[in-house]
Amino acid sequence: MHSFNPPLRTLMGPGPSDIHPRVLSAMARPTIGHLDPAFVGMMDEVKEMLKYAFQTENALTMPISAPGSAGMEACFVNLVEPGDKVIVCINGVFGMRMQENVERFGGEAIIVSDEWGTAVTTSKVEAACKAHPDAKIVAFVHAETSTGAASDAKTICKIAQDHGCLTIVDAVTSLGGIELRVDEWGIDAIYSGTQKCMSCVPGLSPISFNERALDKVRNRATKVPSWFLDLNLVMGYWGAGAKRAYHHTAPVNTLYALHESLVMLTDEGLENAWARHATNHQQLKTGLEAMGIKFVVDEKDRLPQLNTIWVPEGVDEAAVRTTLLNDYNLEIGAGLGALAGKVWRIGLMGESSKREKVLFCLAALKEVLGK
Repeated sequence: MHSFNPPLRTLMGPGPSDIHPRVLSAMARPTIGHLDPAFVGMMDEVKEMLKYAFQTENALTMPISAPGSAGMEACFVNLVEPGDKVIVCINGVFGMRMQENVERFGGEAIIVSDEWGTAVTTSKVEAACKAHPDAKIVAFVHAETSTGAASDAKTICKIAQDHGCLTIVDAVTSLGGIELRVDEWGIDAIYSGTQKCMSCVPGLSPISFNERALDKVRNRATKVPSWFLDLNLVMGYWGAGAKRAYHHTAPVNTLYALHESLVMLTDEGLENAWARHATNHQQLKTGLEAMGIKFVVDEKDRLPQLNTIWVPEGVDEAAVRTTLLNDYNLEIGAGLGALAGKVWRIGLMGESSKREKVLFCLAALKEVLGK
C-alpha cells in the first residue's frame, strides 16, 4: 500500500465541483480542539456568513457535520412525527428521497407528481393543500439535481403558508448558484450541501430553521428518533455564546474549508455569484446548441449551474463520459432514474463555473463526439 495521489480532474458533473486552492489550503491548517475558544469564534463567523448565503436572520443557521443527505434527514427527523401528513413534490430523484424520509419517520406522504425535467406545478400544490387541510408540511426541491429543473420556491412557500403548512426545502444545488431568499420567501426549514456552488469540499450540510419550524421541534409529542440529528441537542454545541456543550467531535479542518469558501462568497458578493453562474450557462448553451445538442429542461425552468442535455441519437453516452475522463481528465455526469442512459449532466457550480472551464468542456465534448 502507498499514499494515495488522485489524478488532477476538472469536475463538471453534478457534484462535487472543483475546489478553490484557498479552500484546500485552509484544510491543511493546524487542527485545534472543537471546544477551543478560537474554534468557537470561527464557528460563530461560519454561522453569520451562512445567514448571508441563505439570506436569513434565523438564529438556527449552521452546518450539520455530514453531507447534504444528512441535512435532509435532519429536517425531516425533527419536523415529521408519526401520523403527520406531508405534501411531497416529486419531479426527480431527490423529491423521491423526501418521500422516503417522510415514510421512514411514520408520516403520510401526499404526492404531488410532475414529469422529470419540469418544475413543480404550483397549481397542483395548491390543490393538494386544499384536498388535505390537515397537512402539516409541504416539502419540495428548489433545484432538482437529477434533471436540472428549478421550481418556484417563493410561490410554493406562499401557498404552504396560506394553508398553515411548514415548508422543507432542498437547496443542495441552489445555494450560492441561483437566487435564494429564505426570509423573504418564508422558507421554514432548508438544507444544502457544501460540494456544489459553494466551491467547498464534500461533507457538510448547511441548514436553517426559522422560529415556526423550531416551535414544531420544541413541542413534539414524540422524541426525535435520531440522537445525532436531534436539533435540541445539536444546538447546545452550535448555539449562541462562548460556552458550548459537547455533542460530537466536529470535523474541524472541514469547517476551516467552509469558513474560507464563505469568506470568498462574501468577497465576491452573493448576487455577483448568481450572475456568474447565469453568464457561464449562457456560454455553455451557445456552444452546445452549435453542436446540435438539446436541453432536457425548458429555458424558463432551467438551472444555470446544472445543465441536463439529451445524448445525441446513436451515441454511446457511457463511452463518451469514459473517454472524457480518461483522455481529458474531465468529469461530466450521467443521468439518474428515469433519465439514466439518456442524458448527460454538466455542472457549472462554484469553482467549476468559469469561462475557461466552459470552453474546455465544449472543446473536449466536440472532439470526442467528432470521433
